[in-house]
Amino acid sequence: MSTTIDEITLEDVRQFLYREARYLDDREFEKWLECYHPNADFWMPAWADDDELTRDPQREISLAYYPTRAGLEDRVFRIRTDRSSATSLPEPRTGHNITNVEITGRYGELVEVRFNWFTLYYRYQTTDTYFGTSFYQLDVSGPEPLITSKKVVLKNDYVHHVVDIYHV
Repeated sequence: MSTTIDEITLEDVRQFLYREARYLDDREFEKWLECYHPNADFWMPAWADDDELTRDPQREISLAYYPTRAGLEDRVFRIRTDRSSATSLPEPRTGHNITNVEITGRYGELVEVRFNWFTLYYRYQTTDTYFGTSFYQLDVSGPEPLITSKKVVLKNDYVHHVVDIYHV
């Protein structure tokens, strides 16, 4: 895949997003991490009230916040070593579905992307649905895109479990 800024297409972006989602569904977390730039931030703001999201992950509550890929690497380590109550056995099964992918901006070697998603999550003989909108900034200067920023807006009003990286 050629990903220079002049050549990246919406289909290239879709294929990248599908691959990232597949890595989560297949629990290939190490490959999933390779989709992220070392300085990538991952933020899932909380709802301050019914109509407004928190705005500052440093000062307000977030459902998840990792300022760099190192935080995601630590999360994967905890999942892999069963050091998380959210990932104890049996392992959850997920199916990520992505829709309405749009390139919303191009700035030099950066591309901004917005898309809707829903994830089916199965564990303990129960299926839950998570849904939302994600906003990515991709660095397309190399042979493959890299996520430099990921903001996930979870739109569920109520979740039954701790929300983790593989839910979104």
